[in-house]
Amino acid sequence: MMHESRWLVPVAVAFIAGGVGFGIARLTSAPPPAPAIESEVAGLQTLKIETKEIAAADIVVEPATGGDFAAEILAPATTAAQPSGVAALTAHAEGMISRLNKRLGDPVTVGEVLAIVDSKDAAQIASDRASAQARAVLARRIAEQEEELFRQGATSRRSLQTAQASLAAAEADARRARNAAATANLAPDGHSVAVISPLSGRITAQAVQLGAFVRTETELFRVSDPRLVQVEAQLAAMDAARVQPGDPALLMLPNGATARAVVRSVTPALDPLTRTQTAILSVPDGVPLAPGETLQVRISPKSTAATGIVVPEEAVQMIDGRDSVFARTNDGFVVRHVAVASRGAGRASIILGLKAGEPIATRNAFLLKAELGKGAEEEE
Repeated sequence: MMHESRWLVPVAVAFIAGGVGFGIARLTSAPPPAPAIESEVAGLQTLKIETKEIAAADIVVEPATGGDFAAEILAPATTAAQPSGVAALTAHAEGMISRLNKRLGDPVTVGEVLAIVDSKDAAQIASDRASAQARAVLARRIAEQEEELFRQGATSRRSLQTAQASLAAAEADARRARNAAATANLAPDGHSVAVISPLSGRITAQAVQLGAFVRTETELFRVSDPRLVQVEAQLAAMDAARVQPGDPALLMLPNGATARAVVRSVTPALDPLTRTQTAILSVPDGVPLAPGETLQVRISPKSTAATGIVVPEEAVQMIDGRDSVFARTNDGFVVRHVAVASRGAGRASIILGLKAGEPIATRNAFLLKAELGKGAEEEE
């Protein structure tokens, strides 16, 4: 067992491109008894480090997961907006763009006006609405008069029924005219229509300029909500047959980080061009992805029984001549010697020394090894 020593001063570590530095304090004796993992590490090498120092050093801590190394499916994937997370906006009446409130890349909120289109069609819609409302008002007055005359015995029931039928028809026309105006997003000025976003997000495409003439079928803007993104993985037919909704997956993000995801569905038929099937993965909130990115996914089919623990290969470090990982404790890390069965594609299969669910250092775990080695040199 290593004997107790004082806190160490912060150290600089320069093992990755661009340089990474952080300071951690090291405790060379076993920590005092504590719940869970702390009670099992007496006599093992430990590092004492605060949570904020772990974050500053960009050390990622993830739970070890059970799985079958050979059964994992590695596949290329792209990100795409969910069907409810993207909207193509057009003008509901042809005319000239008289005002642009938003441009490519701008954030928008639901209900926000992106542009105004001056349109003869809009003027006609406004005129139809006004006429229909006026006819409804007149029909209502006539019907009220006929009803009063009928009570006085001055008119026939047929005349009253005719007036009531005319009122019903006029009110139906007025409703139809109001709905047409609302559907077209008729502006208050009565001669233009507004282009309104139906969701919050950012403008990812713009195909219009101020003063341009646009038709009703022309797409003017495309708005995407970055929170509503899904991952589409391309699977060979033999792999797709093993994947089911609910299977866990690991996303290898473009920035080098990882994130967990879940298979939502798998397309039933092969794509005639790529001869692959597509697995749709749900992405948890907060994952920094945008539509159009490329990445890799690693799917672990539940249909295959777990035979060991699978971790990122960078989590395994050689310490004292043995494969080891840094398991997270209440106040730092403890070295766990493990037995590695196989490695490949950036993963390592552990068959001894680690339990599923235990949190371990993955990315930048070598920084902990460097600090551990530094402490050993100081003791000598």
